[in-house]
Amino acid sequence: MPLALLALTLSAFAIGTTEFVIVGLLPTMASDLAVSLPSAGLLVSLYALGVAIGAPVLTALTGRWNRKSVLLTLMGLFVFGNLIAWKAPSYETLVFARILTGLAHGVFFSIGSTIATSLVSKDKEASAIAIMFTGLTVALVTGVPLGTWIGQELGWRATFLIVSILGLIALIGSAILVPSNLKKASPTKVSEQLKVLTQPRLLLVYAMTAVGYGGTFVAFTYLAPILENVSGFAPSSIGLIMLVYGVSVAVGNIWGGKLADKIGPVKALQIIFTVLALVLLVFTFTAGNQIGAVLTVLVWGAFAFGNVPGLQVYVVQLAEKYTPNAVDVASGLNIAAFNIGIAFGSIVGGAIVEDMELMDTSWVGALIVGFALILTRISGFLDSRDQKQKA
Repeated sequence: MPLALLALTLSAFAIGTTEFVIVGLLPTMASDLAVSLPSAGLLVSLYALGVAIGAPVLTALTGRWNRKSVLLTLMGLFVFGNLIAWKAPSYETLVFARILTGLAHGVFFSIGSTIATSLVSKDKEASAIAIMFTGLTVALVTGVPLGTWIGQELGWRATFLIVSILGLIALIGSAILVPSNLKKASPTKVSEQLKVLTQPRLLLVYAMTAVGYGGTFVAFTYLAPILENVSGFAPSSIGLIMLVYGVSVAVGNIWGGKLADKIGPVKALQIIFTVLALVLLVFTFTAGNQIGAVLTVLVWGAFAFGNVPGLQVYVVQLAEKYTPNAVDVASGLNIAAFNIGIAFGSIVGGAIVEDMELMDTSWVGALIVGFALILTRISGFLDSRDQKQKA
């Protein structure tokens, strides 16, 4: 595998860290910026909205640009956004910085896969994409807990400075290692993009993605204040619990992919959404006990991200059937749907924290995931009906 892939993987690591590290630092940031917890939670929502807008819109606008130039511009924007966050004099400036880095994130993962595959031979394309995306997984396992720990020990601003330095190293690595003559993807026609947005079966999966993923983030956005205020953990312990969660996520992601391969994405998603809803419901009762809270968080991590491979595979399968000329666009829009889910979940969580109790985020999240289960069953029913009609 070429060294240029290492630069892409480091970029993915830095980007993944900056998206999720804020979850562990929410109480600290809210206190330091003198804003409420729901206002601090908006820093998660607005970043995710930046990703959701950036992925389809900016990718389309930069479709004819040189791929390496786009990559370097994005990483420059990412570094700049995190430096603004490091020095942000006010909450409003931090909001601007989060939206800016979110836009860079969205386009990076849209074009990163294309760049990764163009660096290797045809038979190694899947491995190249997998290597790049390990950056995201490693970010959840090590970057987020380390960033949380640094933020607790040296202040949350230090975390953004270190992420900026990581982004700068990735930018320099890309500038040196990524070749300039990368193949440009042929821009997708607007009519084909619109077809993806108007295909009912694909819209149903996007709803499954947004609702199923978003349900988790109703409670996950406020995990640090729950662990501090309800479970009674010291702020210094949060980084360690995030490490436990991250390891569980990595295992669950692999397991979720294997399950989707073995029994099909719809059946796998039904199992994952069912267990995820139950775990979130159980957390409402176990959060008050430290051992119970950690054990529930461990199981939660395994199922919270276990739905990602199944949802992505399912979108590609349906796109190949209904919009064969826009499979990449359909896949990219599902990435946007994940981030719309994050934004939706954290906004709902913020409203609950403001008007109800902190622990109400958990059972409300369970109800939302339950709705994703209903949507999955409907989609599975439609698949069966289509097969019977063909037969």
